[in-house]
Amino acid sequence: MAVPRNRTSNARKNSRRAHHAKKPKNVNSCTNCAQSCLSHRICSHCGFYAGRWVFSERKG
Repeated sequence: MAVPRNRTSNARKNSRRAHHAKKPKNVNSCTNCAQSCLSHRICSHCGFYAGRWVFSERKG
């Protein structure tokens, strides 16, 4: 089993983890109702996705 020769310093450890932060979610506007919704998801307000209705019963 591999054993590290020297201890990793805090600066080296933290600089390696510099890119591990969470990125914000991409929020787009719905093409039908112009409400904000996540990309590649059904609009929770009107049920519209990819140019068609996904829900048979729309919220009214």
